[in-house]
Amino acid sequence: MSTPLHLAVIQGSTREGRLGPTVAKWLLTHAAARPELTTDLIDLAETPLPTVFPHLGQAPERTEDRARLAAVSPRLAAADAFVVVTPEYNHSYPASLKNAIDWHNKEWHAKPVGFVAYGGFSGGLRAVEHLRGVFAELHAVTVREAVGLQGVWGRFDANGQAVDPAADAAAKSMLEQLTWWAEALREARARKPYGA
Repeated sequence: MSTPLHLAVIQGSTREGRLGPTVAKWLLTHAAARPELTTDLIDLAETPLPTVFPHLGQAPERTEDRARLAAVSPRLAAADAFVVVTPEYNHSYPASLKNAIDWHNKEWHAKPVGFVAYGGFSGGLRAVEHLRGVFAELHAVTVREAVGLQGVWGRFDANGQAVDPAADAAAKSMLEQLTWWAEALREARARKPYGA
């Protein structure tokens, strides 16, 4: 068996009373069932990043800012693939998630990104469509299958399990595609560094 693929799950919501941790843990149970994956949950509420950017191309001056980045950046760099867990706010995704994305660049290059989105009527899929363009600019590959949890507040039981089997099926399909791309892109990066 080859070296397991390393999957970083990014939990994007930082609001009080958020449902994001429940959704992320549910997704992690699906990832744990796949022996070819190891996982790392990056919760942006627990690892807040600076919100003021230095001059373009410069490193942050403040020691605190450098320490906050050091808690996240190496974990993103080590990942072979990502799943972004995001709510939908006003037809898009939260500022905390955009901030985390924008602090990084090469960490995303030539790696696949899957999405688990949640919200009201749209199931968070409008947020996903905005994220696809952002990740394309960062040379990442977004997978076609995504999980959209409509009316999310009633979608999980007291144990954090999805009450609708369709959600579990969607997670499985997304992880299948993500794993395929992660393996293919890891092999490609090993043969020739991206952009070289």
